Amino acid sequence: MKPLKYLTIIFLNVLIVSCGSSASQKKNSLTIKTNANGKAISVNNTLELDITNPKNYELGTARYSIDGKSISNKVDLKDFKLGAHAVSATLTIDGEEQTIVDTITILNNTTPKIYSYKIINEYPHDITSYTQGLEFYNGELYESTGQYNESKLRKIDYKTGEILKNKNLPNEYFGEGLTILNDKVYQLTWRSGTGFVYDVNTFEKTGSFKFGESKEGWGICNDKKTLYKSDGTEKIWTLNPETLIEEDYIQAYHNKGKVVELNELEWVNGKIYANRYQKNGVAIINPKNGAVEGVIDFSPLHKLVTQHPKLDVLNGIAYNPETNTLFVTGKRWDKLFEVEIITN
Repeated sequence: MKPLKYLTIIFLNVLIVSCGSSASQKKNSLTIKTNANGKAISVNNTLELDITNPKNYELGTARYSIDGKSISNKVDLKDFKLGAHAVSATLTIDGEEQTIVDTITILNNTTPKIYSYKIINEYPHDITSYTQGLEFYNGELYESTGQYNESKLRKIDYKTGEILKNKNLPNEYFGEGLTILNDKVYQLTWRSGTGFVYDVNTFEKTGSFKFGESKEGWGICNDKKTLYKSDGTEKIWTLNPETLIEEDYIQAYHNKGKVVELNELEWVNGKIYANRYQKNGVAIINPKNGAVEGVIDFSPLHKLVTQHPKLDVLNGIAYNPETNTLFVTGKRWDKLFEVEIITN
């Protein structure tokens, strides 16, 4: 009788598994149908959602969401951020609630504008500085430099290139971008998952902070209320300057796709200007939805500086509100350029 007993147990187990997986198996045949073209849709469109049900299972009414936020089956995308988003549909299959998940990408609906520039002035710049961050604060220029064993925080007389104040980082840190808010300097490091806070007047380190979901530190800027931090991807994270916690992010996208390797950041008249690493150019980004609205090609500047073996790419943008001009330089460049952006 034992073989029969074992066969009965096996049969019951198979039956239980089969019954328990019935709704799940049906779920696997269902997908979320949208009017997105190849899962991409422009921000000026209305997203339409439905369920494909090729085997005509009896289904309950679907409840839809984007990134966990409830939506109807038709939603105007104009107020959504650009980039990749998780779309889900929750519904009842055979009395069991199931959730189907997919992704869509929201693109900008216009191509980025191309801007040119005019050189206003040229100033000397320390040719040994591996520039990572550049910013004006109360009319004075501050710089963060990178590389292990040579990363620094500096205050500079931009007209003469004289170093007015200097603080070396410990050798194990690779300095990255910096920004200044309420007399506090916020300086990132690259792969240490750490940022530093200094008193702007004394350069005394007053604190540090750990990165959250962003794994690396690249560029940082502020709008006098919020810190914006890049991490080398298409994402720009928003940080509370008091808690230094990453609260949200935008994704930099134009009408064709994402823009990655966003490096040094600068806040300019309500927009984020971002150096693109290795591109010798700057993307102009809408901080509300991540739309890349413009591009400035600074590549000709690379030929105007002293050519030497350690010369590297453009990196460093500082907006001077007193002159309404940009100051740009690069890694180990011996010049700092003051430029005026020209809208064609």
